[in-house]
Amino acid sequence: MIVKALSFDVSWLAPLLLLAGHLFFKLSPKGRYRDLGRVGVGLGLTLIALHMLVETFRPVETAPVLGNILTALTADPILDMLLAAALTLTAHSSVAVVLLLAGLSAGGGVTPASAVALVLGANLGGALPPVLETRSANPSNRRVPIGNLLFRAIGCAIALPFAQPVAEALWRYDPDPRSATTTFHLVFNAVLAVGCLGLLGPAGALLTRLFPEKPKPEDEVPKPLFLDPEALETPYLALSNAAREILRMGDLVDGLLRLVPIGPAPLDRKVSEQASKLGHDLDRLHEAVKGYLAKLDRTDLTERDSTRLSDLAEFAVNLGHAGDILEKDIVRAPTQRSDGIGEADRDAVSRLHTRVVGDLRLALSTMMTEDERSARELLDAKREINEFERATAREHLARLGDADPATLAASSLFLSLLRDLKRVNSHLATIGYAVMSSVGPSRSERLATSPPEEDG
Repeated sequence: MIVKALSFDVSWLAPLLLLAGHLFFKLSPKGRYRDLGRVGVGLGLTLIALHMLVETFRPVETAPVLGNILTALTADPILDMLLAAALTLTAHSSVAVVLLLAGLSAGGGVTPASAVALVLGANLGGALPPVLETRSANPSNRRVPIGNLLFRAIGCAIALPFAQPVAEALWRYDPDPRSATTTFHLVFNAVLAVGCLGLLGPAGALLTRLFPEKPKPEDEVPKPLFLDPEALETPYLALSNAAREILRMGDLVDGLLRLVPIGPAPLDRKVSEQASKLGHDLDRLHEAVKGYLAKLDRTDLTERDSTRLSDLAEFAVNLGHAGDILEKDIVRAPTQRSDGIGEADRDAVSRLHTRVVGDLRLALSTMMTEDERSARELLDAKREINEFERATAREHLARLGDADPATLAASSLFLSLLRDLKRVNSHLATIGYAVMSSVGPSRSERLATSPPEEDG
């Protein structure tokens, strides 16, 4: 669509976009209008750059040497396509090359069929730079650029044999060669996009097999993936990045939860080491998220962004606390196998553990969607778990009777496990209070009516 727009004289639009963008940015202290100002300036500079590039190519359109070369190639559409692909690869801009081809077509330098083949080559060549420049150590990073190249190659292979009839039909519909050339470029990309939608699943599966994720070394410390420093200038993007990183914290908490022993048992040394690593990784991500959010300029935040910032920071802290409980008080706690814990108690721990794992996923979903219904469900689940823990503890104590010391020791471990799982769930539920406070009473009123921490 940019090619079609630039086929007309839109140079007058660039200074208007720059002026409007500058005014929006300067006159709006924060919020969406300031972001629109950034958009206006960016589009204005882009139009100026493309206009200068097109003007640079303008003398080439009438160059005799280029005309002679193209005349010699017009009989071979494959060579036309390869020539345009090479030119686009060199220029790193399919927009500029297609506009150049439109000018050549308007000047009679190429036939309509050659213009179609050349446009196909420009589209193919535009997909090559990302493939050649993706030299990451992780093969999975090559999936998207190679998938893009694959789809474009398929489209060009299907369309090239029909270059002559397509050109004849299109030039009859639009006698202006410049307009017809840019129209074909637009139609080809639109048809290719719609036609390839059904191939996304199989293509994704194929690319995943061809370029698998690089195995992560066991001792590799996870680094933040989404905390882009450049996004700090756009608060809502930075907050979205922080939320995605907090999801990774949730994955680490989920890993710690899965190491929780369902019943008192000797702890495997490998399990203990794994728990320590997960806890260390969680602390690293927490510090990274906290530092990232601290860099946000509060003057650029809307009231809604400020609330979101506070909620994310609070939830990140609570995920960190939950991880500390799991690592230190549950997973790494010294335990001994004992016959004092019966099947009923083990079943109770298993049920509570399953509920907490489910509430972790619900809490992470609530954080991302800020949905009132899921927040209410999370708080209801917290109350149910509190009641379940109290009832289970009472039933267990009633069954003890005159227990021997070994049984009493196992009983203490069992009750501690119940209490710690409940504490973990309490930290997860804090995001529910944060979301509910934004749709109901004030935060202070909501927190004042919430159960005390030691009870929930």
